[in-house]
Amino acid sequence: MAVQQESCTVGSTSLRRIVVGTDLGPCSVRLLKAVQLQKGAEAHGKTADVYLHGAAGSWTTFQPLLSDAPERDRVLVDLPGWGDSTENARLESATVEAMAGAVVEVLDSLGYRAWNLVGHSMGGVIALHLAAAWPERTRSVAAISPTAFGVAHAVRHPWRGLATLPWFMGMLLLMRSMAVLGQLGKTLIRWVGKTPVMRLLLSPLFADPAAIPADVIRGLGRDARPRAFCAATRAVAQYDVAQWHGIRCPVLAIRGDSDAFTPPSDLDQLATAGPHVRTVTVPNCGHFAIVEQPTVVQHLLDELRQR
Repeated sequence: MAVQQESCTVGSTSLRRIVVGTDLGPCSVRLLKAVQLQKGAEAHGKTADVYLHGAAGSWTTFQPLLSDAPERDRVLVDLPGWGDSTENARLESATVEAMAGAVVEVLDSLGYRAWNLVGHSMGGVIALHLAAAWPERTRSVAAISPTAFGVAHAVRHPWRGLATLPWFMGMLLLMRSMAVLGQLGKTLIRWVGKTPVMRLLLSPLFADPAAIPADVIRGLGRDARPRAFCAATRAVAQYDVAQWHGIRCPVLAIRGDSDAFTPPSDLDQLATAGPHVRTVTVPNCGHFAIVEQPTVVQHLLDELRQR
């Protein structure tokens, strides 16, 4: 049930903010309505493009992809525990399945019968689960740097993870330390986010850290939620990826050629889910291809939806 609505503007883009109650707590979403109606079922506004952020982000992760006029409604979700959805979030219950269920609760409340999914990092894992659990409603999935196989193995086997994904393990250790400090940890991260130190700390996420705009670096500092990050890593480590063999829709899996969190082997393993999976390595970017190569990413998304 939608419990709150308001309007906001990001650049030249007008968004509606809606808060929907879910089993994991209130979920804040931004809704960007389609400019013109499409033929068929989509003409009735029942299919949406849905964007799911990662464990270190919020709906703002996808701002570089919002510049063009949408053909379908766009729904940008702050998952319970992240962004503007932190109040009364039940992170102790935040499994991949539960987070996917919260997304479906939101989309049902908004009246959407089907969806195209775009997920970044942890959001990619959630998007893939949605496609497996609700195949009749999922039209396509774009998983951008999905943190699945490698991250799950590193969390379950931390000593091995230090060798295979050292940058991820370093961030996990930092987030666990900040989570112990509670509100002080969040405050400390946001304070560091206003200093040049944050660019250095986030450098493993990008191919060219010096080229990343300062507002993006500050935004990642504001979006940091240590408890939620730790809950997300537990959820991914406990998730059974064998469920993905039930996916029937077209899948696009993307990683950057300098991605320190999603190794090439992750895309190789994902490709075994079926012939409908296409994998692409985007040059000159790291874990945030959306930020470093937004034009390339948008082109790949357009190609996927044409399939």
